[in-house]
Amino acid sequence: MQAIATIVLIISTLNTVIGRVMSWIALGIVIACFTVVVQRYLFGVSYLWLRDLYIWLNGAMFTGVAGYALARGDHVRVDIFYRPASIRRKAMIDLFGVVVFLVPFMVIVALYSWPFVTRSWSYWEGSSNVGGMPGLYVLKSFIIVFAVLVLLQGVAMALRAVLVLADREHLLPEHLRYPANVDVAVHTASPNKTDHEGTL
Repeated sequence: MQAIATIVLIISTLNTVIGRVMSWIALGIVIACFTVVVQRYLFGVSYLWLRDLYIWLNGAMFTGVAGYALARGDHVRVDIFYRPASIRRKAMIDLFGVVVFLVPFMVIVALYSWPFVTRSWSYWEGSSNVGGMPGLYVLKSFIIVFAVLVLLQGVAMALRAVLVLADREHLLPEHLRYPANVDVAVHTASPNKTDHEGTL
C-alpha cells in the first residue's frame, strides 16, 4: 500500500510541476496578443507568425495543464450526487469513472492521434499560412502529451480511490487526500448551532 501511495505522489507531483510551469505560457499569450493588437491598430501592420504564436501557445498551455487541472479537481464534473457523497462513495465513483471512461478515452486519443502527429513530424509541418510559424509538428505533439498526462493522473486518481477503499488514505500527504465534505459538516453542525441559539 505504501508503494501505491508513492506512485500517487510521484504522478501528482509530476503533473503539478508541469502544470505550474506551463501556466506561465498565459503571460506569453497575453503579450503576443497585445502586440498583435497594437501593431494592427496603431501601426497598421500584421505579422502572421505572431498571430499563429498566441494561438499555438494557447493550445500548448491548455493541453499541457490538463493533467494538473484533473489533479486539482478543476475539470467540469456533474456533481449532483458526487459532492454530497461520503468519501468512500466518492472513491468508488472516481474508480469507476477512471476505469470505464477516462482510461479508455485517453488510450483512444493517443492511438488515433499518433499517426497524425508522426505524419506531421515526417515533413516538418509548419503553418498553413504564408509567413506563419514553423514547427506545427511540435504543437501537434501536445495531443500526445495531453493524453499521457491525463492518463497518468487518472491512474493516480484510481490508486487514491483504492487506498480510500482499503482504509489506507492516511498514507497519502494531506494535500492529496479527499477534502472533507463541507456540505455534510455544515449539515451536522447547524442543528447544534440552532439548539445553542435557542437557549439564549
